[in-house]
Amino acid sequence: METESDITVRHNADGLSYDLLDGDAVIGQAHYMPFDGADEPQRIFYHTTVDDAYSGQGLASKLARGALDGTIADGKTIVPVCPYIKSWLGKHDDYQPHATPVRPEHLQALSGMNQ
Repeated sequence: METESDITVRHNADGLSYDLLDGDAVIGQAHYMPFDGADEPQRIFYHTTVDDAYSGQGLASKLARGALDGTIADGKTIVPVCPYIKSWLGKHDDYQPHATPVRPEHLQALSGMNQ
């Protein structure tokens, strides 16, 4: 296993995710869906995972920070449907101005993803 300094976060725009990488291997992902039905462009974060082999190293937090920093840098608002992202935001008040509460239209958009 690599040291944490070899762990990076990369935006995978084609895959609609932020990928947590150990070298070239994807070891975690924060999945999102673009949402433009609001006054500002948004990213609905709906699922975050880190491989079990990497648990307990704070890497989910590193992934969340990278994903949310990238979203803010892209001028988009964070919609925290994912329980992990929602919890992470609750512990990082400095990100609150960049987040919006989950609304029914966000959940409706997600429900249509697999159809």
